[in-house]
Amino acid sequence: MQVLLKSSNECVEARCSVCGQGFAMYWERQTREEQAKALREVEATLESHHRGESGASVHPDRGFVIPAWDGPVAFSGAAILGNAPAWAL
Repeated sequence: MQVLLKSSNECVEARCSVCGQGFAMYWERQTREEQAKALREVEATLESHHRGESGASVHPDRGFVIPAWDGPVAFSGAAILGNAPAWAL
């Protein structure tokens, strides 16, 4: 299960609890339980970006996948199944 996040000020579906940066989210299809687990992982990952750093600049500018994935973001399940637009990739 993957979630693609892209920093956004317009399509905000999640916010970093440390700096308040907003993110658009694109999901693979999943159950409510899986979504709840994924949201906890998203929150933990966004917080981890701030270890030793501060401000919204610690988050990736381009889209990124949680959990971390080594392949191109455009080929992630979250991008494909979540119908992510080109600007999110």
